[in-house]
Amino acid sequence: MMTMTKNRLTQAMREMRGDETQQQMAMELNVSREAVTKYEGGARNIPQDIAQNLMAKHDNPRFALALRSQYTKTGPMWLDGPNVDLHRSAVREKTLEEIKEAYEAIKALSFAQPFQSLSSWHSPQIEKVLEEAVEAITSLEHLVVVVCEEASISYNETWHKHHIQLRSKGYLQ
Repeated sequence: MMTMTKNRLTQAMREMRGDETQQQMAMELNVSREAVTKYEGGARNIPQDIAQNLMAKHDNPRFALALRSQYTKTGPMWLDGPNVDLHRSAVREKTLEEIKEAYEAIKALSFAQPFQSLSSWHSPQIEKVLEEAVEAITSLEHLVVVVCEEASISYNETWHKHHIQLRSKGYLQ
């Protein structure tokens, strides 16, 4: 049975292809049409070099989220349930709410002592910090995607600029 993550990835790949035929995409990626069919159908994982080529060409943030989720089984997934509102204003408000909740949870927990020395009473607080942080990360990812898509700003370039800043500050080698 195909997982939800794989469904999101294959759906994003089909959306990226748009009106282009599988044969046209295959030629651009230097693979067979059958390979594209298997990627889109979820029968075969998309190799790293193919995924990078697709991101370079299509700059699709939803595809990037789905890739990360498929390969690492971590990170935010694109929210598409019946209760999600992805209008930019709603995403902004939800992000502010989630950041505030994460901030309050982090502020309430002392990080001075090693976690190993904390009592079991602190475990729920630690879990609350992680839960709120993950929710904030998910909302922030959606904010980045929605703004990039609606404002026609490159998702790839946004991350590239961020990575350059991290290197210039000595956070990355």
